[in-house]
Amino acid sequence: MVPLALVATLALSGCSTTGVSSHGSNPDTRIRTGFVPHLGSSGETLSLPKSDHALTTEDRSSRFLQLARENFANQNFGLSEKYFRQAVELRTDNASAWAGLAASYDQLGNFEFADRAYQQLHKLAGDSPKYWNNIGYSYLLRGNYKKARLYFGKAQSADPYLDTVQGNLHLLEKTMNG
Repeated sequence: MVPLALVATLALSGCSTTGVSSHGSNPDTRIRTGFVPHLGSSGETLSLPKSDHALTTEDRSSRFLQLARENFANQNFGLSEKYFRQAVELRTDNASAWAGLAASYDQLGNFEFADRAYQQLHKLAGDSPKYWNNIGYSYLLRGNYKKARLYFGKAQSADPYLDTVQGNLHLLEKTMNG
């Protein structure tokens, strides 16, 4: 007979991904990551209502966005993908949700879906430095250093003071030389 504690431990071991996040949405994570969110995260704890029936589409989308950010910050990329996807299904005009969805797909190694999310993000955000930085980081994760450098260069030209771009350029050089 298997002890109950062992069964519970094995069941819970699949609930969280491990590894180092290369994208981040909270301020502490952003310092050491490549992802720049399009909208800031408040970091406050979300209290969930007992029923979704009373929530408007905007409320539900905001709730999913907050849950997605919390899971992304905790490196639960499968759950962050789920919640970011639900947020964009409710509000297709939410650039922050599209950015998070693309970053979640990047972390899961699903680059085809990441590209689709980045296309939607580009329609909303245009040629913003944060957009170029995020797509550059996606190419860095794929090992396509030439494209990563191209997009980081576009981000740097658009905003030479965006610290995350400088960090990503340094990371790119380190990755290529090490």
